[in-house]
Amino acid sequence: MLSPFKRALKNVPGVSPGTRSLQRHLLTWLLLPQLVLWLAAAYVTYNVAERYANKAIDASLTTATRALARQVKPLGNGLFIDFPKAAQDIIEADPDDRVYYMVSTPPGQFILGNKQIPAPPHIVDPRLEDPYFYDGSIGEGRTAVAVRVSALYLAYGDDSMQRMLVQIARSRASREQLARQILVDTALPLSALIALMSVIVWGGIRTGLSPLWRMRMLVEDRAPNDLAPIELDAAPEEVRALAKAINTLLAEVQESVSAQKRFINDAAHQLRTPLAGLKSQTELALNESKEPELRSRLEMVHQSAARSAHLVNQLLALARAEPNATAEQGKTRMDMRKLAADLCAELVPRALAAGVDLGFGEDGDEPADTTPLFVMGHPLLLREALTNLIDNAIRYAGRGKVVTVNAQVQGDKIVVTVEDNGPGLAEADRERVFQRFVRATYDGNGCGLGLAIAREIVTRHSGTVVLEQAQPQGLRAVIRLPRA
Repeated sequence: MLSPFKRALKNVPGVSPGTRSLQRHLLTWLLLPQLVLWLAAAYVTYNVAERYANKAIDASLTTATRALARQVKPLGNGLFIDFPKAAQDIIEADPDDRVYYMVSTPPGQFILGNKQIPAPPHIVDPRLEDPYFYDGSIGEGRTAVAVRVSALYLAYGDDSMQRMLVQIARSRASREQLARQILVDTALPLSALIALMSVIVWGGIRTGLSPLWRMRMLVEDRAPNDLAPIELDAAPEEVRALAKAINTLLAEVQESVSAQKRFINDAAHQLRTPLAGLKSQTELALNESKEPELRSRLEMVHQSAARSAHLVNQLLALARAEPNATAEQGKTRMDMRKLAADLCAELVPRALAAGVDLGFGEDGDEPADTTPLFVMGHPLLLREALTNLIDNAIRYAGRGKVVTVNAQVQGDKIVVTVEDNGPGLAEADRERVFQRFVRATYDGNGCGLGLAIAREIVTRHSGTVVLEQAQPQGLRAVIRLPRA
């Protein structure tokens, strides 16, 4: 059964078991920007590393291009190429970092080197002695090699100004490897810092939300009848405001419950005396009346008075079984076997009047085993619960039936059963009849509170009570209570 606070909280809009965790929500909104910033930093770092790698490669390409240009010397209107085979082998020696070269004059007319080097972008009036840099590829398909190219335009000739193009291309593998290495060397420390920051953020969130968890534990560990204020003086201002609002709600609930209890108690006590007097007067009138018609009416009045008196007594029992009332009564160690046997003895006259055979034990006789079956409970309340179950069996089993009460140990539970061989109860009604003012049949003068009171009392004692099908027919009420 939910406490008043839990019932109230359950009805607050936006608060439900499916609502996501506040801790996960905060972590998401604090760690997600860190992840985005980390990715952005990695992207920027890679581009910066690539740019600086390009500068380094471009510087080496410029040096190589000028060195190659010095090997091509003007000779009159021609060219003298002093490029020995050994120098070519040195340039093309590294297969992982290939260097390609080409000399052409006029530009585009191959003279020396590798014809596959891509041509520079179209320039109308290129600058002389000033290298141009661009990206391209050598080869086609899967064998294509991405390269970085340096193009240097030179003038030669005595009679007429002619231009010569010297190109050096280098594989971009070294550039990309250098950029990746810079990225790794930068990203690893950055990742460690991000991870450390995430741990700090997570710890900060847990610390910040700990007052909410303490409040939750304070509420969950309470008994249903504990409506005392929540104390969180050392909590942050927002949590203190929430605790104050909850305390206000608890105070209102306590006042409402107290007012309800006072009304029920006062009304029941005020009704008991006049109803008892009315019942006594109708009994006297029935004894003195001789007219059949008048006796019939007096009997109806007497039954109504008896039913009303029974209802008042049940309302008082229900008020005593409520959480606030049970908290005021001390629990004692009591023997359920003795209680059941004593109740059977007391209710025998009522059973005889109803034509029912009431007995205690497996066969309805006093059992040989008299070992005490101790539980911790309120004697008056448990007596009321068991009395209601036996009274129900006597009322509805029918004349000529047998009602048997038994008590035994099952593991760590004390089990008390009240079994009859009457008409029984439909399975759909066995749980419904535990609700207040619900009756499965309107025979007799019951008020629909007996089983509700029994369950309320047993629940307050951390036990259970259920109705089961008896064999071969009938109904069995089973109470299970923790063994003391």
